[in-house]
Amino acid sequence: MKRYLWLAATLLTLVSSTPVRADNRFIVRSTLGGSLLSRLCLLQNCTVVGTIDGTLNQVFLLTTPSVINPVIFLNLLRATPGVVNAELDQVFSLLGGLNAVTTPPAGLTDSTPVNYFGPTVWNGYANQPASAIVHLQEAQNTFQVSGKGIVADIDTGVDPNHPALKSVLLAGYDFTRNQPGGSEMTDFTSPPPSPCPGCQPAIVNQSTAAVLDQSTAAVLDGNLQYAAFGHGTMVMGVIHLVAPNAQLLPLKAFHSDGTGYLSDILRAIYYAAQNNANVINMSFDFNTPSQELSNALDYANKLNIICAASAGNDAAMETVYPASLQTDVMGVASTSDLDTRSTFSNYGDAIVWVAAPGEAIVTTYPFSTYSAGWGTSFSAPFVSGGAALLRSLRADTNQFLASAAIAHAQFVGADMGNGRLDLLMALTSLPLD
Repeated sequence: MKRYLWLAATLLTLVSSTPVRADNRFIVRSTLGGSLLSRLCLLQNCTVVGTIDGTLNQVFLLTTPSVINPVIFLNLLRATPGVVNAELDQVFSLLGGLNAVTTPPAGLTDSTPVNYFGPTVWNGYANQPASAIVHLQEAQNTFQVSGKGIVADIDTGVDPNHPALKSVLLAGYDFTRNQPGGSEMTDFTSPPPSPCPGCQPAIVNQSTAAVLDQSTAAVLDGNLQYAAFGHGTMVMGVIHLVAPNAQLLPLKAFHSDGTGYLSDILRAIYYAAQNNANVINMSFDFNTPSQELSNALDYANKLNIICAASAGNDAAMETVYPASLQTDVMGVASTSDLDTRSTFSNYGDAIVWVAAPGEAIVTTYPFSTYSAGWGTSFSAPFVSGGAALLRSLRADTNQFLASAAIAHAQFVGADMGNGRLDLLMALTSLPLD
């Protein structure tokens, strides 16, 4: 206790004269448990907001007033008996990179209705070029697979009423509001658009063209509040395209402007692991390492959960997370329809396990419509969906087995991991004994 009192006294030297800002946030792994940590915070001028790791009760979110120097406080936390690890919480963004809309694909105006494993969808979605490139229909038909298990997507949420997705959507959770339900429609404050069967594609953000009426497109395009709106619904649509009978678990850790806390990403990983997810898709990347991110993904790996993540869109050979954590995650780069590396895609075997199409990918969009997306965000869900197909063949497929199977890919050049995803080759190579 004397040690704790010394720490509390030391905190008196941490107060600065900077203007009042939002609280500092810390991710703390401790053996003290929530109650003892809260008592400690009474002395240290901090608050235990809650647990990050769900039922494990070992990782906590702490806050301090902004006038306390966060670096010195972090060092004090690390010196505290019972604190195993402590790091600053951080804000990351889905946005950024060199990916950008070019010409909307023809499939985005092909609204011919077709049956796709039950629901009626647009033909331009069900039969787009990317599906043929990864041999999706051949894989589905040859092995009679359509996905099995639960695929979680940590993202901006989903349109829960989209007719293509509704039948396989689970409720999910919104970590940005701490409430059940993974809908991203709660972020959209404008009136919903009216049905617009004759609408043409309109650019709604850097990497997305969607079929919307012009008033709705105008609300979204250039409005920073909605800079990433629709991202989660789009990613879910790609997973569903590949594995239409897999259940989808939307975990909302990002706001519609694209920002999200590392602590909410961690909470989503633990939530997925403790709510029976079999696959976790992470269509985001960041450059800052995190021990607790590594710990969370190690935990998922031990529960036989398969993880895939975007390699990033900076056209660089750089280290990004989670993709570089290759024991636990398959990092996914982007290729064009001509099987070349997308000009915007990051590369390098340190972060790329495999590549997949990521240009003009036709997919679902909020308001029950469709869009086309550019970026490794839309490459990763091809691999996550592929993992659900592998589980259709072998229910005990884990990260090791899935990574080994998906490594059977088509060579597309140096620094692109094992090559471009080939679902037929992946399923063929999966050992069934």
